[in-house]
Amino acid sequence: MMTSESSPLLHYRLFSVSDGALGPPDSSPCGTDAVAVGTGTNPRKLSTFFGVVVPTVLSMFSIVVFMRIGFVVGHAGLLQSLVMLFVAYAIIWLTVLSVCAISTNGAVQGGGAYFMISRTLGPEFGGSIGLMFYLANVFACGVYVLGLVEAVLDVFGRDPSGPTDSLRSLPQGYGYNFLYASIILLLCMAICLVGASIYSQASFFIFLLVFVVLLTILISFLAVRPLTVTIRHGGNVTFTGVYTGINSSTLHDNLQADYSLDYTTGNLMNFATVFAVMFNGCTGIMAGCNLSGELKQPSRSIPIGTIIAVIITFFVYLILFIFTALTCDRTLLREDYGFFRPINIWPPFVLIGVYATSLSASMSTLIGASRILHALAKDDLFGVLLAPAKLVSKGGNPWGAVIYTWALVQLVLLAGKLNTIAGIVTVFYLIAYAAIDLACLALEWASAPNFRPTFRLFSWHTCLLGILSCLVMMFLINPAYASGSIVLLLLLLGSIHFRSSSSSWGYISQALIFHQVRKYLLLLDVRKDHVKFWRPQILLMVSNPRTSCQLIKFVNDLKKGGLYILGHVETGDLDTLPSDPVQTHYSFWLSLVDKLNVKAFVDLTLCPSVRQGAQHLLRITGLGGMKPNTLVLGFYDDASPDDYFLQDQLFSPSLSPKDDAFGVDATSLQAHFPPARDPETPRLLPANDYVAMICDALKMHKNIVLARNFPLLVRPEASSPAMYIDVWPLDLLRPQASAYVDVCSLFLLQMACILNMAASWRRFQLRVFLCVESRGGGGSDGASGWIAAEAKFRELLSKLRIRALIRVVAWDRVAALRGPNAEGQALNREPISCEYLKAANRAVEEEGGAETGVRFLYLPRPPADPALHQRYLEELDTLTGGLGPTLLIHGLTPVTCTEL
Repeated sequence: MMTSESSPLLHYRLFSVSDGALGPPDSSPCGTDAVAVGTGTNPRKLSTFFGVVVPTVLSMFSIVVFMRIGFVVGHAGLLQSLVMLFVAYAIIWLTVLSVCAISTNGAVQGGGAYFMISRTLGPEFGGSIGLMFYLANVFACGVYVLGLVEAVLDVFGRDPSGPTDSLRSLPQGYGYNFLYASIILLLCMAICLVGASIYSQASFFIFLLVFVVLLTILISFLAVRPLTVTIRHGGNVTFTGVYTGINSSTLHDNLQADYSLDYTTGNLMNFATVFAVMFNGCTGIMAGCNLSGELKQPSRSIPIGTIIAVIITFFVYLILFIFTALTCDRTLLREDYGFFRPINIWPPFVLIGVYATSLSASMSTLIGASRILHALAKDDLFGVLLAPAKLVSKGGNPWGAVIYTWALVQLVLLAGKLNTIAGIVTVFYLIAYAAIDLACLALEWASAPNFRPTFRLFSWHTCLLGILSCLVMMFLINPAYASGSIVLLLLLLGSIHFRSSSSSWGYISQALIFHQVRKYLLLLDVRKDHVKFWRPQILLMVSNPRTSCQLIKFVNDLKKGGLYILGHVETGDLDTLPSDPVQTHYSFWLSLVDKLNVKAFVDLTLCPSVRQGAQHLLRITGLGGMKPNTLVLGFYDDASPDDYFLQDQLFSPSLSPKDDAFGVDATSLQAHFPPARDPETPRLLPANDYVAMICDALKMHKNIVLARNFPLLVRPEASSPAMYIDVWPLDLLRPQASAYVDVCSLFLLQMACILNMAASWRRFQLRVFLCVESRGGGGSDGASGWIAAEAKFRELLSKLRIRALIRVVAWDRVAALRGPNAEGQALNREPISCEYLKAANRAVEEEGGAETGVRFLYLPRPPADPALHQRYLEELDTLTGGLGPTLLIHGLTPVTCTEL
């Protein structure tokens, strides 16, 4: 008769060896440091077997293979145990496919899972998952060290309530347990400080030792005769289990499930809880992948070695399940999870296996955690917090990260018992596995030409199933830990996103966005455009952003979710230049867009003249159904432009960050864009060309907007007496030749309404001014004419769902200055008297007053005769002089709709 005494903590070791990242301590994102650190101190020398198969098998076995086989079969029965095994390995297999695909798509450096995720999904995901993966290794190391202590004390620990035994002489208690754990951890740290090569060399010996122990277990199933085992659970509680040898009756009794209480926790087991334990014995699949920095041929070794390791462990678990169900009764399996020891041909063999796997797991997690921490520290995602982890020895060993990790594990050991903490280890591993699947899925969905893994036995279906299965397992194992880990992941994502600068690793999000945008642009059919869904798509021509920043920000409010493009023309001839100067300017313009916080694209072109460049941009800017329908130009006058760069703190070198995300800081912007034009400096754009640009836009059926005095604009966020957006929907140059309800007037109203819908302009109120003459005007005179005009226009606004105040302006005094031949002036484009223009200007200014934030005026078509272009500009200049921020608008597009 043989006796086995159970130890709750020893029997509760549910978790496998973690995926220790044992790659080289130094690695570059571009793969230039893939071979070694220093001069030949860390060469790639591991083969597929030693570098992938051995560590992965050890990681997937751990002490679970010795301590949880009976637990699974005893509660779930053989049939459900086999179902659990197949489902667990199906889940693991999905992640293995993703690991193999990513690892064969390029050189994988040190950092393991962190490196693959960060270089695929970007620093936010990589840093957050990497830190959680690191913490998982830290906690796992504590779990395995304490598990080894408990395994030793289970045999050699002094038991005051039991009989005197010279073998059981080690004192027990919280202090002693902590001391033993610290000594074991110190031994592991010493090995790590020497280097990972010692563990790599010892892993093969441990591998052989574990398989010798497993072989003795299999031999025992065949060679050991039936026996009974007395099991003591502390005090006087004893059970008697039976080892029957291979017996069909025993197999029949063990086929079906019979869930009962778990003697280590006192909880009633069910399929989900037992499956969670079973699954924990299958993790550790990335141990070989994390050794990629030391593999001779990582692209070949990782897929082959990982698959071989998964197959080996699967068949070992399968054989152990079957033989266990054939030879042991339920009592033995459910009441003594360490039943392999009493039925072994030499019981110490099993103890040797438990000790070897526990020590191997402890070293593996400590080494792996230090390598992950070193990779995180090198990437500067957490700043000075991880600065000590950058320190390395002359041989390239990250001793700073080793000591850092040792200190954290030492703190974990203070817990003494990690039953409540250990669950989070596997949850964190599963998050890392799900992130690997997500990375592979993103690469596959992005259809990037450079994603050409040599391992092709995967698809987006396997990646998606891998993600879902990992998430399901997380919540199956522990819903609270799963929810908490996701919250922690989101917090880390946000923290890294807001504090880290841009990286050179590439962003898979950009590839995915490109893929989706291209797909939806193809679906955006211009032939299906409808006036109900019209929105402004604006091309703003910018000469020098130093003088245009206020206008750039204002037009951003005017776009209403539409396309917004900043266009700029460099004058020159490409035939006379060695290269295109425009290409190097894009980064400065894009950084300007970032600093101004506007949602705009940038399009630059090189042309002999500004007019030709504007024509090119109007024709070719945009893509598919997203092309500009409205051209915005600054006004052509002789005003002295203000230099916005010298006024706004955003562009102050002393206040702006020195290191811009893309290498362009405020000082670089100040140097790139030339100072504001001196009024005495000759213009690059003649007046005739300016008016011709307006004509060109109208010929291309583009709406045109001229913006004047916007350096004077007071932003709505600032304290200002302005309360109104004024709209003058009548052509003030030739009011007798226009109407309030033509396409241009309605376009004017629509643009003003859009501005009023912007968040920063909602406190303003629309105010529409009707210019009414008491005589004429279609037979109405006096007050009745005014009332009729107001009522008609109010009805129009009601149909258009535009809320606005209506102000009727007596226009007789101004109209009298047009001269006796006003009709002829309108029809024949005769000169308009300066007195009339000045009177109209005064009327607009006085009616609006200081309460006007911005004015919308009707822009008449320019004359077709180029000889009249100069006069046309002069008339506009007189009409709008001194009015403050003003938009002159001519619309060609029907943009309003009164129907559903």
